[in-house]
Amino acid sequence: MKNLLSLESLTKDEIYTVLELADTMKATRARPAHLPLAGQCWALIFSKSSTRTRVSFEVGIRELGGSVMFLSATDIQLGRGEPIKDTARVMGRMIDGAVIRTYLQSDVEVFAQFSGIPTINALTDDEHPCQILADLQTIREKFGALEGRKVCFIGDGACNVARSWIWAAARLDFELRIAAPLGYQPDAEILSAAGRTGHISVFEDVQEAVRGVDVLYTDVWVSMGKEEESAQRLLAMVPYQINDALVKLAAPQAIVMHCLPAYRGKEITADTFEAHASTLFDQAENRLHAQKAVLQIIARRD
Repeated sequence: MKNLLSLESLTKDEIYTVLELADTMKATRARPAHLPLAGQCWALIFSKSSTRTRVSFEVGIRELGGSVMFLSATDIQLGRGEPIKDTARVMGRMIDGAVIRTYLQSDVEVFAQFSGIPTINALTDDEHPCQILADLQTIREKFGALEGRKVCFIGDGACNVARSWIWAAARLDFELRIAAPLGYQPDAEILSAAGRTGHISVFEDVQEAVRGVDVLYTDVWVSMGKEEESAQRLLAMVPYQINDALVKLAAPQAIVMHCLPAYRGKEITADTFEAHASTLFDQAENRLHAQKAVLQIIARRD
């Protein structure tokens, strides 16, 4: 694996390789065996704001022995319209790897193509692969394995996080249910491409969707770049809030997950959030460990 551009591009074995190494990274954080990024300089190129993604990558690169520079779109000529392929060809001659958080999936793919250096998708409008790798690590920690588990994504089923969950379910042996209002359900072509089988199902009825599930998962109802749709989104999503009544329909030991930031009173109630805070912040911490695993894998020198 030279790049991490999407979960769609990963095989089952590659995902499990990341997860196994992420567990090792977490267990040995205080006593690292080696520093695979020693002598390397990585760039974080972010067109979208971030807390967990920026902090986890900056800390992770440093803990692996590398140095890191943060570049917002306004810091470099991308913000003035320079083609991404030109930026890539310049940076590819000077740095060892790039982590990109932006709008267009094509920008990440073009950068990887023209830079020739390891490139990581830290979020696009299409996918959020690093988030889901950390989520999978968290579920394994809580239940011991992914196999046979039932995950329900609740809310905007057409968002980038939901899409990455679809690809995860397509590759691995767990069931994914998506509960979303009409108009916010996954595109049929994505479901078709993922191989819509018994592993992936879509519901409009959220109560039906969560019955017996092991994981209730949500994200913000208004993603970055969708602010103009706020009013209609908030109205459509009201029945899809995770609250205590909804959690009671799930399996007895069900966990609640949220990729954060969380807007209490919208996609999740304050009481439900605090009741599951331990899991939610384990999930946030695992961004560091899963991303360190990805960094080590794609930075290996043959």
